[in-house]
Amino acid sequence: MMMDFKTVKVELKDGVAVLRMDNPPVNQMSQDFMGELDQAVRAALGEAQVRALVLTGTGKNFVAGGDVTQMLPEKDKARFVERLMWVHSLFNLMEQGPKPVIAAINGNCLGGGLEMAMACHYRVAVPGISVGLPEVKLGLIPGSAGTQRLPRLIGLPDALDMMTSGKFIKAEKAWSLGLVDELAPADKLLEVALAAVDKFQSGEFTYKTRMASKRFDRLPSVMEKADLIGFVKAGLAKKAKGYIAPFKIVEAVEKGLSMDFLADITREADLFGDCVVSPVAKNLISTFLNQRAAGRLPRIKDTLPAKVHKVAMLGGGVMGSGIVHLLLAGGFEAVLWEINDQALAKAVEAIKKTFGYKLKTGKIKPDQLAALLAGKLRTTTQLEDLADVDLVIEAVLEDMGVKQDIWKKLEGICRPDVIFGTNTSALPITEMASVLKDPARMIGLHFFNPAERMPLLEIICAGQTSDQTLASSVAFGRAIQKVPVVVNDGPGFYVSRQLGALMVGAIFLWADGVSIQAVDEAMLEFGMPMGPATLADLTGIDINYHVGTTFARRLGGRYEVHPLNEAIYQLGDYGRKTGAGYFDYRGAQPVPNPRVAAVVAEYLKAHNLAPRQASQREIIDLMLGIAINEAALMIEEGICDRPADMDLAMITGTGFPPYRGGVLRYADQWGLGNVHAKLKELEQKYGPRFAPAQLIKNMAQQGQTFYPY
Repeated sequence: MMMDFKTVKVELKDGVAVLRMDNPPVNQMSQDFMGELDQAVRAALGEAQVRALVLTGTGKNFVAGGDVTQMLPEKDKARFVERLMWVHSLFNLMEQGPKPVIAAINGNCLGGGLEMAMACHYRVAVPGISVGLPEVKLGLIPGSAGTQRLPRLIGLPDALDMMTSGKFIKAEKAWSLGLVDELAPADKLLEVALAAVDKFQSGEFTYKTRMASKRFDRLPSVMEKADLIGFVKAGLAKKAKGYIAPFKIVEAVEKGLSMDFLADITREADLFGDCVVSPVAKNLISTFLNQRAAGRLPRIKDTLPAKVHKVAMLGGGVMGSGIVHLLLAGGFEAVLWEINDQALAKAVEAIKKTFGYKLKTGKIKPDQLAALLAGKLRTTTQLEDLADVDLVIEAVLEDMGVKQDIWKKLEGICRPDVIFGTNTSALPITEMASVLKDPARMIGLHFFNPAERMPLLEIICAGQTSDQTLASSVAFGRAIQKVPVVVNDGPGFYVSRQLGALMVGAIFLWADGVSIQAVDEAMLEFGMPMGPATLADLTGIDINYHVGTTFARRLGGRYEVHPLNEAIYQLGDYGRKTGAGYFDYRGAQPVPNPRVAAVVAEYLKAHNLAPRQASQREIIDLMLGIAINEAALMIEEGICDRPADMDLAMITGTGFPPYRGGVLRYADQWGLGNVHAKLKELEQKYGPRFAPAQLIKNMAQQGQTFYPY
């Protein structure tokens, strides 16, 4: 007797049991859902009147993967692997009969969802939906026979590419690869799936010949497999450093794809278990969950965001042109203001250049770009033309007087409900808003360069920013596909000050005889995209110096500019823009700048110090120690109060290695007692810049962590 379940609705159509999976919000493979699916499948297979099964989903999802929240706290590998083998038993039962099982893929079919579909005997999909095995992005591997069934269905080269990249493909591509057997429009999907059942009934297909686990025709020879595995391993050694899962995927296929499918999937489950209990997976899953929760603050939970349709952009420089790109790509009407026609013409050309990558890859065609610019972008030199916009974003000269003058004029032009967003990276927003009659409408919208590509939007609440302004800004950030992280106003806000602490740490090491190259190399080894000297050369040593002096002036003695920093700044070699900074860029390859080397040597001599070697551990402990301390100080000052947001901001805004989880997850894994002890040691050696924050001391004494584990 067929019956419904909470998450699986069962309907009998002409002797076919249609199992409609409905586990909101995205049909995740939670433990309860899988238990009900198991019961429904076994009941249908055992029911005499049922001749076949059709599995389908609801809404936009077939099944969108496993419930990672259930994996995050997992520490017992053996127990987890046992549960995983139970999932295998269900999928194997579906595949091995005694009745044909059809997957009617109505929407996103990802991770465990695709592994479920591959255990079916026939797959029908709606064009345009996405399929893929993205587990690697969370530090995991496909754990429900994905590493074993996918290569058997589409061949090893394409399977390895999909699994080690985690990228999605559309149903049309899946059909061309042989992963999907038939395409059908959404309103005909079930009809086509039921027609496939008839093909099994007529003998055109037999489920025994359509079991993915029994397919070997797409697999390479032993020699071809060895060559391909060697090639993939070499590539991963360069681009997947610090990660575990890509190498576990390769191991699963290298040792698997044999005649003994049970042995293959047992090994895969064991490798999955290695990943799920690893710090790398914990960090990546945590980052994924942090990203999903970004901007969802209790403060604005019940505040309805204002609708934003038309956005004004003040300034069309590097940042402004990138933001206009985002507006156009997001479907907004954009009005670009510049000081004169010449600046406008230059800005429009800059905007066109931001679409260069999309043009090159065919994501947009030249005529489409021209139509987009003509239809969605207006340009003006008159502030009065901004009277009908819903949001103004300002990225003009970093001068308080200039900015305040523009905002005062706009307050008399724009509607009272229009949001004023400044992209300043350093100026105090509360002070900027003080010239307005209604300072509650102003907020910081800090984009990161290049704005069209960097995922972070740092949203800064000024002293009087209203909940309405904040809620609307967060919604806008999501609408332009950014990760909205909310912080409070303060020198450098969060990201610039946190990154600045890492930069400052390097100065203390250089001043203690450790070479500039050694510090850069250690941070690259840690996983940062570049070392502090290379980054300083890119952003400008002069800019970093002025930021440092601002911190010293506004935050007090702890932030006094280091004498070596002062001496290097006085050289006038400011980085790439002057041809040389810490490195000299005027030749074919960057080399250490002898002028900076001479300044460092002179400093060491004056302080009776000699150049010395330092281990990577010593360098990383100092650099991360000062960064963790800075984060704690900002929590104490009320700049930030959500460690998850702080870590997410560093990952999405500065390239902090995702597999490290962020500054504060790293602190938890190091142990706050160890962090406190290291800071005391560094304070003794290098002075008050390293004095532990009271928060660090308290947490160390009480055995606390930044994250609840």
